[in-house]
Amino acid sequence: QVQLVEAGGGLVQPGGALRISCAASGSIFSFYDMGWYRQAPGKQRELVATVTSGDSTNYADSVKGRFTISRDNAKNMVYLQMNSLKPEDTAVYYCNAQSMVVPGLTSWGQGTQVTVSS
Repeated sequence: QVQLVEAGGGLVQPGGALRISCAASGSIFSFYDMGWYRQAPGKQRELVATVTSGDSTNYADSVKGRFTISRDNAKNMVYLQMNSLKPEDTAVYYCNAQSMVVPGLTSWGQGTQVTVSS
């Protein structure tokens, strides 16, 4: 399995921006599809964005055009650039790794809190 640690969350005003990161270790990072999920209080965890090992990206409709997911395989890092933030974006953001080598092998980070409020 790969170990994941998120960082970069915090408090930001509506319309502001944040970049959160996910540091991976313990496995062959380039063989994983990566994703960001989020969970708001009282809500189910939802998919935000994904990036495959081949750098193909996908976004939830709610963040499309505002968020950008990227990866740096040399640094074993995944990023989520969040622009034009809205209060509805407030959630704990979790990093996810899905192995392309071992079917069904998935890892999760502990999450980083993003709060959008004035």
